[in-house]
Amino acid sequence: MGGPGTGKTILSTQFLVKGVELYSDNSVFVSLDESREHYYTEMKKFGWDLAKLEKEKKFAFVDASPIRKIPGEVTIGKMTIGKKEFSMLSLVEAIRATVKAVDARRIVIDPIASLVFLYPDIVERRNALLDLMEALVGTGATCLISSELRRIGIERRAIQLEEYLAHGVIILQSLQVGRSLVRVIQVEKMRETPVDTQLHPYRISENGIDIFAKESVF
Repeated sequence: MGGPGTGKTILSTQFLVKGVELYSDNSVFVSLDESREHYYTEMKKFGWDLAKLEKEKKFAFVDASPIRKIPGEVTIGKMTIGKKEFSMLSLVEAIRATVKAVDARRIVIDPIASLVFLYPDIVERRNALLDLMEALVGTGATCLISSELRRIGIERRAIQLEEYLAHGVIILQSLQVGRSLVRVIQVEKMRETPVDTQLHPYRISENGIDIFAKESVF
């Protein structure tokens, strides 16, 4: 989770690329906003040749942005279903098919906001997110879902629904420290493993996300 410009997409892509390079974990990136061309061009600035990995069947890009343009109701055969149900069904089926095609062990969905906003009712939103997460768990892959941090700061921050449902939460944000604005990362939780929950500074460099794990913010 993070605000604008904190590097959510960069961190997510770094997770996928390093998985391919270091562990031979084939990967899938599911985009709900950006086009393949724009995304590939942006990520190449960090030395990540996603087009090459795609040709080698080690990486796959799923363009899920058309989901936002689906009409209010969709007719399939003799059955008519609403946009929300069709959107989630289409997304899950696209992910499953692509994961199977490249035998993916890592998956990223970036960002989830486009789907979340389809469910203004909190109960429907919770059920939809649970369905998506269960489908992702069913692939057997390690999955990251990026989400917008709607309020920054370390005090009185409203906890979002996604944080309760996810197995782990990593928060990226920019904080005012003294006279400087500092990018900080925090592992809020991670089930089944001990974590360092302190805030640590990081930077976005030509190599991607560089974390200064031995430095604290305060």
